[in-house]
Formats: sequence, C-alpha cells, structure tokens
Amino acid sequence: MQLGDERESGNVEDRRGRGGMTPMVAGGGIGTVVLVVLALFLGIDPRVILGGGDDAPTQVSQQASAPNPADDGARRFVGQILATTEDAWGAIFKAGGKRYEPPNLVLFSGTTQSACGVAQTATGPFYCPVDQKVYLDLGFFRDMERKLGAPGDFARGYVIAHEVGHHVQNQLGILEQVDRTRRGMGEAESNALQVRVELQADCFAGVWANRTQQMRPVLEQGDIEEGLNAAAAVGDDRLQRRARGTVVPESFTHGSSAQRMRWFRTGLETGDIKKCDTFNAERI
Repeated sequence: MQLGDERESGNVEDRRGRGGMTPMVAGGGIGTVVLVVLALFLGIDPRVILGGGDDAPTQVSQQASAPNPADDGARRFVGQILATTEDAWGAIFKAGGKRYEPPNLVLFSGTTQSACGVAQTATGPFYCPVDQKVYLDLGFFRDMERKLGAPGDFARGYVIAHEVGHHVQNQLGILEQVDRTRRGMGEAESNALQVRVELQADCFAGVWANRTQQMRPVLEQGDIEEGLNAAAAVGDDRLQRRARGTVVPESFTHGSSAQRMRWFRTGLETGDIKKCDTFNAERI
C-alpha cells in the first residue's frame, strides 16, 4: 500500500510499555499459536476462545511489556489505516444521512483491560462493543506472517478494517439485534448466525478498500492478492484442519476460507454496503 504522507488518526490509544500480566493457558494441550489463529477476528468477547469464561484455567506470570523499537513503523501504519477507515466510513454514513463516530484503537503489549474482559496477545485483535474500541497487539502482525502465512501491508490493513467493520455493525445496531436473536438459540444455530456477522465484517473491510481507493490510489500490485490470502488464512476450515486435522462445519463461527474470500471480494468489487447483507443471503 502507498500511504506516503497520509495522516494518522488521533484515535489511537497506545498502552504499550506500561507493564502487565501475561496470561498463558495451562493444560488442555492447546498451544498459544493455535489460540492465536482460532481467536483471530473474534469480534466480541476474547475470553470465549480461552475456555468460555472466567473459569478457564490460567497460569499467570509477571512480565515487563516494552514496545519494540521496530514497531514504530507499524504504529504509524496502524494510525494511517485507521484514518482511512474514518474517511471512508464517514463519507458512507454522511451519504446515508447519518453521523459516523469512529472507534478508538488500543495498542497494547501482553495484556490490558477492556470493557469486555482482559485483552491479551493470545486472543488476537478484537472489537469490544461495550467500550467501542478495537484492541491490537502489534506482535500479531508478525505471527500473521510467520505462523499464518499471510504477509503484506494490505493483509494487515484487512485485519484492522475487519475489526472496524464490527464497529460499523455496532453503530448500525446490527450487533445488538444479533445479540437479541441469539438468546435462546442452540449452539449450532448461534454459531451459524455468528458466521454471518463475521462475513459481513469481511465484506465491510472490502467496502473500506474500495472507497479508500476511490478517494486516493493507495493500492499497489499484489495488494488484492494479499488481502484475499489473509481472508483465506483465517477460514474456520483451514484453522481447524491445522489445529486438529479435522473439519467440523457446525462449529464454524467465522466462515470457511472460500466464504471469507467471497464476501471480502464482494465488498471490494462493489463498494456497496447493501451488497453486504449476509443475514438475508441464501448462499453465504
């Protein structure tokens, strides 16, 4: 991506270097790497992936959390990407007669507190609708490249845009409606509905890329492929096959690689949020 001298958002809250506790899951035979990939783009409460709530067994060690000097460029990149989401969604909301209130993006290292619970490196990036903030440990970008095989600046932009997509859903009242609908549902039905939430956020990420490119040409050759590769890398089928060698579709919460790529491409090609109605789509 060619961001050049693009402005940085003023809505980045940098909590790195404050020190903190670094939780590590104990027992269960699931390593941190698997937790990272399974928790990517969770959206609402990161504790779910660590065992379903406050009763998850944890072992805690004290660790100093200092920013890596090499992350300075990544910090600027995050600020610039967040600014492009503000411009794109601000224009879209204005055209629809609404006002877009951008989220804060919290950078942290190790752990930090969110209104949805403890944010930690192992859970990956997520959006908390309670405090309307996106949480991100920059180390995740390195894991994304080295462990998920999804390198590139546009792939990292897709991660941020996906989480901002959840904020857009929150602004539009979609997350609240989904939360009400899921009450009383069985696990399989609830998972299926959550898949549609995540696929819409993928589509919104594509809309962001389309509108940003219209405003200023920032995409370079190979960027689209990077984004699609990132979407495929975090498909439930690929993650499950990697983690345990089998695929259980009824347990999907984010969609298959093919679905995530398709909806990201839909937003990217159309730039139209109306095309992102995953909830009424017969085929997802």
